[in-house]
Amino acid sequence: MSKAPLDPALNRAPAGLQHIHLIGICGTGMAALAGMLQQKGYTITGSDQNVYPPMSDFLADLGIPVMEGYAAAHLAAHPDLVIVGNVVRAANPEAVELGRLGLPYLSMPQALAHFFLTGKRSLVVAGTHGKTTTSSMLATTLHRLGETPGFMIGGLVEAFGRNFHLSDGRFFVIEGDEYDTAFFNKVSKFQHYRPDCAVLTSVEFDHADIFADFNAVKASFAEFIGRLPTEGVLVANFDDPVVEGLARNNARCPVISYGTGEHCQWRVSDLQADGLKSIFSIHHNERPVGRCHLPMPGLHNCLNALAVIALLEHLGFPLSTVFSGLASFEGVKRRQQIRGEVRGITVVDDFAHHPTAVRETLQALRLAWPDNRLVVVFEPRTNTSRRAVFQKEYAGVFTAADRVLIRQHIPLDAVPLQEQFSAARLAADLTAQGLPAQAYADTDAILDALVADCTAGDVVVILSNGGFDGIHDRLLTLLGQPAADVS
Repeated sequence: MSKAPLDPALNRAPAGLQHIHLIGICGTGMAALAGMLQQKGYTITGSDQNVYPPMSDFLADLGIPVMEGYAAAHLAAHPDLVIVGNVVRAANPEAVELGRLGLPYLSMPQALAHFFLTGKRSLVVAGTHGKTTTSSMLATTLHRLGETPGFMIGGLVEAFGRNFHLSDGRFFVIEGDEYDTAFFNKVSKFQHYRPDCAVLTSVEFDHADIFADFNAVKASFAEFIGRLPTEGVLVANFDDPVVEGLARNNARCPVISYGTGEHCQWRVSDLQADGLKSIFSIHHNERPVGRCHLPMPGLHNCLNALAVIALLEHLGFPLSTVFSGLASFEGVKRRQQIRGEVRGITVVDDFAHHPTAVRETLQALRLAWPDNRLVVVFEPRTNTSRRAVFQKEYAGVFTAADRVLIRQHIPLDAVPLQEQFSAARLAADLTAQGLPAQAYADTDAILDALVADCTAGDVVVILSNGGFDGIHDRLLTLLGQPAADVS
């Protein structure tokens, strides 16, 4: 199979360009980039193998034509620049044609940096967990403070109704993903984001398909930290000893620590739950500075808010106005989002898939609903969660649940079956702990089980980083049908 012989000298944006084509345009980041480039006045086209809602609808609403599938003919118009998504492999027919035609090309992170970060203060939120929520809090709070930033974030920010925004302001907020950039540039995306200031929430092993081991993960974060300029700042979660070590050993700039520990400069304490809201005290260098109200549950979200507070205070914003901005935070789609309530049964959607994220999310929801039955539906969907790498860890993170339903994963073609996740084994491990759990072959079987079992007062928590076959709306529809009509 032929592969793309791309000329490194053409890895650039040419002068005077007008037409930009994006290969893999329906990815969340690529679709956002397409919208941003169109807003700047460029003619945008794109192609993708998976053209379906919501991204297909989003692009259609913008009037951006999307060609279905990948084909050399999609480059027949000889666009001035081609942006290659990280879903694209070297053998992709459009990538091969890109090399044959000798067209200029960039990766998505390179394009974001080139077109949108010049002249901006780049505020990058990085870490294994909490990136989307923290960067959304940061962008929304800056907006409330009259400093509306540009941003590109991996989730839909409710205050803006989208996951990107262009602004004439001085700041640009970016969710700094450690996943790789492109087949021709195998480094983490955040290495391209020119950080002026950064938040580092956590560092754990993830993305087993691109990182050989935890040392490789840490090396990438160390390189990112080293990119911060001496006049910048790193806001780092010192509750995570790996973060603390990386910050102390690699930062050339000042480091501001936050967490719950006595050694943290910014500290959360006295957390009180009020339904889906949190109220907590904040100390700065052991001095109490006030109580913060956050319309999200869970200690992990309070820590995300604390990181935003520490950074914005460093940037010169008064704490009272920052607190007010956070108190009005509308949230992020797919992060502890209530999708609906039917017959007293509440359906909650969350992106959690890594064991730590699953544990923290369920603990937060238990605080919000201390007396309700939590019925948890888990779909392992990422390249890492479909491997056996976290099989044992998953068995210890569902303790806040009352019942767990696990969808059997879609097998990974290139990974031996014995190295892949087992829904049946997880169900058996949880059952052995006294937690009712069962594995299901498909989404239909899970829906049947939920409809038969759920009663008023139950909270159904659906954990998946994908669409999960539309399970949320389908479940609400089924629950709303008269009992005689449900089959």
